[in-house]
Order: sequence, then structure tokens, then C-alpha cells
Amino acid sequence: MMAEHTFHLKADWPGGRNNVGQIDAGNLKTKISIPHEMDGPGEGTNPDEMLLGAAATCYIITLAAMIERADLPLHEMDMESEGIVDVTNGVFTYKKIIHKPTVSLQAHATDKDLDKLRKLAEKAETSCMISRAIKGNVELELQPSLTIQKD
Repeated sequence: MMAEHTFHLKADWPGGRNNVGQIDAGNLKTKISIPHEMDGPGEGTNPDEMLLGAAATCYIITLAAMIERADLPLHEMDMESEGIVDVTNGVFTYKKIIHKPTVSLQAHATDKDLDKLRKLAEKAETSCMISRAIKGNVELELQPSLTIQKD
């Protein structure tokens, strides 16, 4: 059985490259403009940050769900992600996203639990909806730091 979910976004743009617009996607309401790095006004967010944000939130939520389903004793989890945009001859290419999740399991976790976590960290990257959507266009790299909490 197939179900479809539809998400809506309204964008207001006054025109011109270096203006500042506004988006409203329900819970996401913010100003938008071209970032300083690309000689824009740098107000609000931009497509580069939003793609990185979509990829990162999708990954960490997917990983959290997998950890919960596998009944692993999670202690804490956070992540940093980087988006790398290449500019060659004035052509902007979203080249790579690097996820650096830091996950620690509770002190009573076993090496077997840690091994399972390692597998899940990789599986979350290939099964998250956004990762699948950009596959073949944007390289995804994983630099996980996975540990068991010290007593």
C-alpha cells in the first residue's frame, strides 16, 4: 500500500540576485539569500545550508531510530556535518557532504554492541531518504566516532 506525503513551501523573493527573500514551510520560516561566501548578502539561510541541514537531520534521525530498534544502550549522540561546494569556471557544484557522528554507548555495552553500532552508522547513511535522493550527484562521506562510555 502506497501513501504519499506532501510538503509545502512558499517563497517570496523581491527579485535580483542580491536581494533577501523569505520562505515559509510550516515549521521552517526564515529569510533566504545568497551566502557571503558566494558574494551575497548572507542573510538568513541558503540552499547550501538547507541541503546540508536536510541530509544531516535525516541521517541522525535515521541512525537514532536504528539504534532504538536494535535496543542498543545509547549514552549520547551528536553530529557535525560539512557541505563542500566546488566552483569551477563560475559553475557551482555541490560536491560532497561529510557526516561526523559522535555516538557513545553506556558503560555496560559490549564490543558486540559497538560492532552493531558501526554497521548501523553505515546503514543509516545509505537508507536515509535524503541520502538516497542525492546519491549519484553528491558524494557522501562518513567519519564516525563510536565509543563505549568509560565507567
